[in-house]
Amino acid sequence: MPVPVPRQRAIPAVESGQASQPAPAVGGPTGAKADTEAPRKEDTVATHTVGNHTTPTSTTLTLLLIEDDPGGSTIVPELLDSSGKPIRVRTARNLTEAERLLTDDVHCILLDLALPTPGRAGDGDEDELAPLKHVLELAPRHAVLALTASGDAERGAEAVRVGAQDYLFRDELDGRLLSRAIRYAVERKRSDTAERRLAEGKLRAQENARLERGLLPTPLLDGSSLRFAARYRPGRSRALLGGDFYDTVRTPDGTVHAMIGDVCGHGPDEAALGVELRIAWRALTLAGLCGDQLLSTLQQVLEHERADEEIFATLCTVDIAPDGRRAGLYLAGHPSPLIARPGRRPQLLPYDNNGPALGLLPGARWPRMEVELGAEWSLMLYTDGLIEGRVGEDGERLGQDGMVEMIRRQLSQGLRGEQLLRAAVSEVRELNGGELTDDVAVLLLDRGLRPDGPDGPGAW
Repeated sequence: MPVPVPRQRAIPAVESGQASQPAPAVGGPTGAKADTEAPRKEDTVATHTVGNHTTPTSTTLTLLLIEDDPGGSTIVPELLDSSGKPIRVRTARNLTEAERLLTDDVHCILLDLALPTPGRAGDGDEDELAPLKHVLELAPRHAVLALTASGDAERGAEAVRVGAQDYLFRDELDGRLLSRAIRYAVERKRSDTAERRLAEGKLRAQENARLERGLLPTPLLDGSSLRFAARYRPGRSRALLGGDFYDTVRTPDGTVHAMIGDVCGHGPDEAALGVELRIAWRALTLAGLCGDQLLSTLQQVLEHERADEEIFATLCTVDIAPDGRRAGLYLAGHPSPLIARPGRRPQLLPYDNNGPALGLLPGARWPRMEVELGAEWSLMLYTDGLIEGRVGEDGERLGQDGMVEMIRRQLSQGLRGEQLLRAAVSEVRELNGGELTDDVAVLLLDRGLRPDGPDGPGAW
């Protein structure tokens, strides 16, 4: 059964900051006929822009009076705004008529609290503020003034507590008092709305930050002698998570599996897909899948979860033997890891058998490459955001060769672990002359290395 679509109500111009065409006035303090004239020159709205927001600087205020006998009432005198222009008044005899007249150019509602609520008999047990609550539900974005009998301050105060911006005594109204109350109510509603939106925005940002932080992996390396470090820097402004993803787990046989990947694109959809692929990789690895079988399954996950058939992901996965001296390497369109060992210059692992990225070729295969690591080593897995930053005045990219040289120099300075990764990402950003546009993820595994290496910093 189709779900009914609620009728959309335009946001009042006082909140949205958009200039709207004035709607015809229906009645007035004397019950006159609807005004069908074209908008007057003095009704136009001048605007100024601050950032991405447009705010009205001058507009004719419109008041909607809801009172059961407005045709014979004299409660609304002549009203003028702060610039001396008349405040337009619309009138409604009941809440049903008020709903029809409540368009986006109404700025304030003046409600008689003695107004009967539709569909209710006056049995003495009904809520005295039911008309006000009905109006607040009907017009949550509008400023509301409550009108009550003279001396009934308690009821007026209760109206403010429920949600009205202010209350006024029926018998004490004059033009200046009511005009000032309307302007005050409109500004207070605008201020309250802005404050609420700011608080909601901060809360939403905090929730998103906690969510994204919780989606970053915690390595499962219990029982392993390898040391782990990682660095992550999303390319999206004010984001904590991008399309890059990584993970590390140790299986019961003592093998350490490490992975790093990159979903093409930088938006929240790519970030979500990266999280899905990482979680799938961890589950499949702990279930015993590895190598080509694991990558084929991950490709199926990507094909089912991606929003567009053109989206793909690169991946590098390494399985390190329990003795830590050798490893198997699988590359799916991803840059090859860097290995650093004492007494030898850092270098890239072989990448001749680099297979296609996930999601490009149905039925693709990914060959395994055997790698000898040695007794002591540092293995760095990274995404292309680390090597695609610009360097120099020519705008050339850092590239893998530039990265290898940068890491060699930083190792020779005695940097290790998290300090090394922090320095690498910071230097790449500085060389680029500012923030990197791509996500950056770097993962580092160390085996048996002392802080300065076995032969001192110069051995690198």
